[in-house]
Amino acid sequence: MSFFDTLQLQTTQERQALFAVPVIRDALAGHVSLDSYVAFLTQAYHHVRHTVPLMMACGARLPSRLEWLRGAVCEYIEEEYGHEQWILDDIKACGGDWQAVRDGRPALPIELMVAYLYDVIARGNPVGLFGMVNVLEGTSIALATQAAGTIQSTLALPDRAFSYLSSHGALDQDHMVTYKRLMDRLDDADDQRAVIYAAKVVYRLYTDMFQGLPRAGLQEVRHALA
Repeated sequence: MSFFDTLQLQTTQERQALFAVPVIRDALAGHVSLDSYVAFLTQAYHHVRHTVPLMMACGARLPSRLEWLRGAVCEYIEEEYGHEQWILDDIKACGGDWQAVRDGRPALPIELMVAYLYDVIARGNPVGLFGMVNVLEGTSIALATQAAGTIQSTLALPDRAFSYLSSHGALDQDHMVTYKRLMDRLDDADDQRAVIYAAKVVYRLYTDMFQGLPRAGLQEVRHALA
């Protein structure tokens, strides 16, 4: 079995828990409120803005035996640079306060997730960051391809309110093809364990984030906006 397939198998339980979260099931069925969509974008901003810095830190700490992976990190950085601005533009198009989001703080699960990933790079195995890539890109593909159009129709929002989610559908599908190839090239057991463990942690924290988002039609909800 390839390592990519092993990674998917080893994180099956965590992935199923994420997609069982009611707000995700609602979104995939087209039941979503403007508050929940903006809350999702808010949390997305607070982790996406760290994607490039995290990748830069990871690339700097990769050992020489993984020079081929460092090259892939450089390409990924170039493709991901500036995507957090897309999210702020989407929030503005939704009528949200993009400046408050930019200057605010994330909900605790995202704050912990970002801090954990910096710590993995600084104190652990920097290859573990690719566990995050598996979770976030896999999730964004599902949301973009299965939910974006339905959410837009339900909320009657313009195309400019979906620049982040819609673009990441096709983009992340391409990324996952490359990601699979990279992961299947990882042959060190410690590197593989680091990726699997980090993916499990990120799945758990990302699930906690979605559980904190407001659901459409509910009067009392826990808002993700801090």
